[in-house]
Amino acid sequence: MGLFSFLKKKNDAPEARAGARPRPALADPVSVFAPTTRMPLDTEAERERQREIARATAAKIDEIELEMANDIFDDHAWAGNRRAPAVAAGAPSAPLLDLNTADLLVEEGMPDTAIAPSSAPAVEEAAILYANGQFDAAEAALRACLVGACRNERQPWWMLFDLYQASGREPEFESIAIDYASHFETSPPAYSPAFAPSTGQAAQAAGQAFAGVTPTASLSGQLDATAGAQLARVLASSMPLVRLEFSTIASATPEGCAVLLQALQTLRRAGRELVVAGADHLIAVLRPMLAIGDRGAGEAPWLLLLELLLLMNREKDFEETAMDYCVTFELSPPSFEAPARAAVSVGASGPNTVTGDRFLLPGVIEGAGTALLDAISAYAGQHASLVLDCSRLARIDYTAANALGARLRQLADNQGESEGAEKRSIELRDLNHLVAALLRLLGVGEHARLYAHKY
Repeated sequence: MGLFSFLKKKNDAPEARAGARPRPALADPVSVFAPTTRMPLDTEAERERQREIARATAAKIDEIELEMANDIFDDHAWAGNRRAPAVAAGAPSAPLLDLNTADLLVEEGMPDTAIAPSSAPAVEEAAILYANGQFDAAEAALRACLVGACRNERQPWWMLFDLYQASGREPEFESIAIDYASHFETSPPAYSPAFAPSTGQAAQAAGQAFAGVTPTASLSGQLDATAGAQLARVLASSMPLVRLEFSTIASATPEGCAVLLQALQTLRRAGRELVVAGADHLIAVLRPMLAIGDRGAGEAPWLLLLELLLLMNREKDFEETAMDYCVTFELSPPSFEAPARAAVSVGASGPNTVTGDRFLLPGVIEGAGTALLDAISAYAGQHASLVLDCSRLARIDYTAANALGARLRQLADNQGESEGAEKRSIELRDLNHLVAALLRLLGVGEHARLYAHKY
């Protein structure tokens, strides 16, 4: 009986000492501890009555025990130290999940929804502070969310992840990533050093300030030797940055791996900057092809995997895979050399991925940005839909965000007026969550679809 296990049954009790006063029997299930006179058990009816009394007594003791246990281990009293369970698959989401997926359009094709979660004021405040370059104040506002009533909402966590990546603060990122994984019972996000904007005037001039049309190669289906035709266009381009789409690759052949490997090595050695969509997806396709000690797939898939890890500056994963390669082929593995320009890795796109070239926005946009806006208008004049690649956009200040919103509104309206049809389709892809929150606050989502990157 748990807490009352010290109470023994009658036949387990020790024999009474000579001259000891006899204990009273339990007579009534209501008055459990009331004394009564023991009656002789000389009839079957009397034995049954005593059994009923014993059962009632045991039930009463169990009830008392349960009440005492509830008082000692009160769930409400301990609620402050208990972690809320993760949302089960198929269960209704918390309000902020609607903000993450609908308002910021994390999930492709989701309709716009007006949601005002409890963390909205803090989210908007942090977005404005960050846009104005007040990183410490923005961090404080978001960290306050993590210990307040909106701790179970994911949006402040995601914004804080992006703030730490944009400012190159890996230790702080890893610290809250552990808390995030524990709190939401999910895999922690990975730190992406390439997300952090380049520092210094030389780095800014070299690549961070670049904006314009990015040649894109979208590989899909089976990665085989025919991929060379699509990659040739990217290799022949003179643009300093190119984009590669691996999100819809379903399988790979050794020949296809060799073709892509050669293209990636050529781009890296030429100092070209890469935006790679779905790199982790391609890695997941390659892994099953490789087994330690099995040379059947040849070296190309192994070397392609190592090249991808090198481009994304994932040294630890590179070294582990290189050791497996060494054991399998009994050859010295390639050595890790941090790339001069690590590839910007963005998540795998959904089924509604827009193919073709995109207009890449620079890492930081400040002020009126007239030249940039004019370039966007020129790009829009040559394309039916406008797709802005925001994978490298770490920050846009308040003034620039307003100017961008006004220009996009103008482009959307002009398309509808000139052709007498619906407004131009405008999309901003791979936004970080700080920028997405700011643009949403300024109403840019009314005439453009905002796709934040996924964690």
